[in-house]
Amino acid sequence: MRLLLVHPSALMYSEIFLRLEPLGLERVAGAARAAGHEVRVVDLQVSAGRTLSREFKTFRPHAMGISLNYLANIPEAIQVAKAAKDADPSCFVFFGGHSVSFVAEDVIEQAGGAVDAVIRGEGEPAVAPLMEAVRDGGVDGVPGVVTANGRGPEPRMLHSIDDPMPARDLMRHRRRYFIGELDPCASIEFTRGCPWDCSFCSAWTFYGRSYRKASPEAAGAEMASIREPNVFIVDDVAFIRPEHGHALAGELERRRIRKSYYLETRSDVLLRNEEVFQRWVRLGLRYMFLGMEAIDAEGLDLYRKRVSPDDNFRALEVARRLGLIVAINLIVDPAWDEERFRVVREFALSVPEIVHLTVMTPYPGTEIWHTESRRLTTRDYRLFDIQHAVVPTTLPLDVFYRELVRTQAVINRKHLGLRNAVGAMRVLGGNLARGQTNFARMLWKFNSVYNPARQMADHQRPVRYELPLPRHLDVGDRKQLFVHTRPAVRPESRPQPE
Repeated sequence: MRLLLVHPSALMYSEIFLRLEPLGLERVAGAARAAGHEVRVVDLQVSAGRTLSREFKTFRPHAMGISLNYLANIPEAIQVAKAAKDADPSCFVFFGGHSVSFVAEDVIEQAGGAVDAVIRGEGEPAVAPLMEAVRDGGVDGVPGVVTANGRGPEPRMLHSIDDPMPARDLMRHRRRYFIGELDPCASIEFTRGCPWDCSFCSAWTFYGRSYRKASPEAAGAEMASIREPNVFIVDDVAFIRPEHGHALAGELERRRIRKSYYLETRSDVLLRNEEVFQRWVRLGLRYMFLGMEAIDAEGLDLYRKRVSPDDNFRALEVARRLGLIVAINLIVDPAWDEERFRVVREFALSVPEIVHLTVMTPYPGTEIWHTESRRLTTRDYRLFDIQHAVVPTTLPLDVFYRELVRTQAVINRKHLGLRNAVGAMRVLGGNLARGQTNFARMLWKFNSVYNPARQMADHQRPVRYELPLPRHLDVGDRKQLFVHTRPAVRPESRPQPE
């Protein structure tokens, strides 16, 4: 059968800082192709809508799947689904992905018949049974499926993440994927899942607090197949298990693979496993993203990070000693006043690290979706992108955005101002010499993307599709939040947060 897979357009944040290859969709494509299906992929992050229309017309897919890892893309996906049904009512249209797994029934209803099914949970083990059922009829029995008739069997979880291999060859514009100055940049997955339970995050609820590791041999073979000189390691928390981090490094050393790497981890993991990160620096690790989230104990307790401010600052010292360029994330609470923004600006200017700001957003699938006492001021899917306020702000909304953008602009000037112009131009010149323009475009787009007027205008757009109302849930039994309920590893082998 012919399967067309689609990734929606880029969100506000990714217009500037990054545009990552759709690794999950590539893995689903790999699984479908391994099952004997003909597969094509259109990534609307890097391709125009007319490309999708042309592909649909010439390929004539039996089924079309749209990846929805971000809530903000749901309205666009529904419109794409409706256009597909208008063009060919016989095409089976389905959604899958992280975010839509938590609102599947509501999206089916909102699509008004344009979406035949939503697949909850991991897509790799579901796509082949789904395609067989589309061919033979009776998709209600596919694991993880949700249709207008209700839910089917529970989602299946991959036993091993060693396969399927991502179908990277199906991506036509690979040179347009980047993260910061790593341009172009591929992505790879060494582990899946997270054993922590931060209140603002849905990674642990999606995977049921499971944790799986790729074998060093499979990871090494995949890395050897990647042509790009830069690689983003997409793990929620890199190198939780030091023995796994060392084994991966050993395999890359054996294969003599050297690239520039960017990864994300936690402060406590870095402190415990410094030797692993030191070894990876020798392999080419250059950038690290640390989700500090808050600079004080009160904020860390609120988000249940299970680290102290001292841990965070000691981790920054370790990263500096290793020579890493660190990006810090801080969560902006809509309750902040002008004084709090001033304090954060002072902090951001006092440290050499890059500081990113994201707005606290209760997402379906997170614990705070059910426990956050502040009522939502909007249920417009498009505003749930961690760049807009969706609960009441202490400051008038226009002042909140003014302070947010002012703080972001100060941070931006710190890293791209005159003091750093020589370094930025050196990187820029090297990228341009290789025909890479993503980093250059990033440097000049900040003011057009981040401005209070644009953010305020976003709140005034007509709303056609809205999130369901959050329902209060007693989260004493957190398994009620899980998409996948069966652990992928034995409890005694699961890494425990400390």
